[in-house]
Amino acid sequence: MGYFDGFKVTLKQMFQARVTSEYPDEKRPKPVRHHGRHVLSRYEDGMEKCIGCELCAGVCPARCIYVRGADNPPEAPVSPGERWGFIYEINYLRCIHCDLCVEACPTEAITESKMFEFSFTNRDDAIYTRSELLVDDDGRPQKLPWEDWREGDDEHTSAWMRATSPNGSAAYEGRISWSGELGYGVRAAEAGQSGEPDLAPPKDLEARVDSRYGDDDTAVGERASDYEPAGPRASGGKGDPA
Repeated sequence: MGYFDGFKVTLKQMFQARVTSEYPDEKRPKPVRHHGRHVLSRYEDGMEKCIGCELCAGVCPARCIYVRGADNPPEAPVSPGERWGFIYEINYLRCIHCDLCVEACPTEAITESKMFEFSFTNRDDAIYTRSELLVDDDGRPQKLPWEDWREGDDEHTSAWMRATSPNGSAAYEGRISWSGELGYGVRAAEAGQSGEPDLAPPKDLEARVDSRYGDDDTAVGERASDYEPAGPRASGGKGDPA
């Protein structure tokens, strides 16, 4: 190829549509189930959901979470339970955003937003404390100076976890079984693998559970009745403080 042929290719490309964007001014839309910065949620009445059980810290493969629980002060309880997480730290120099902490949390206290772009200037900024992770009085995430929040980054918190049901069965997609959040209410269920949120539980579910635990309704373990779809309730769902 001669010199002029090379210039011809270059000039031709100048009039083609651009395939790049002006980052960070322009960004591609983030997937609904994207994993980003964590958020500590509250119930709709303002009570904190975290009960200081430390399950999130125990399941974390990167050992980036540090939690310490304390007994709730009777005169001014922080959470509906007997305990609350008075120390909660996440080291984002270690976090791999696997979302296992979200899956392990029994009260849906820890969730993940879509914001994932940080600009730390020192190591202390990378270790988020409870006051930085906890949502404000409107239920919105704290927006720190070194974070690049965009509109909608907090709208679908941990959507991938809500898409499937117990044991990951697609038959339970679309079943709402979680409590409401301050500022958002009861979040809608996300579509899952099949995209059919009204599927019924497997027909042989009860037979399979009975074969495992027997016909005794008092047997310890999961009964088929435990899998009945739970509709939204005013006082919450899985994390119901009552």
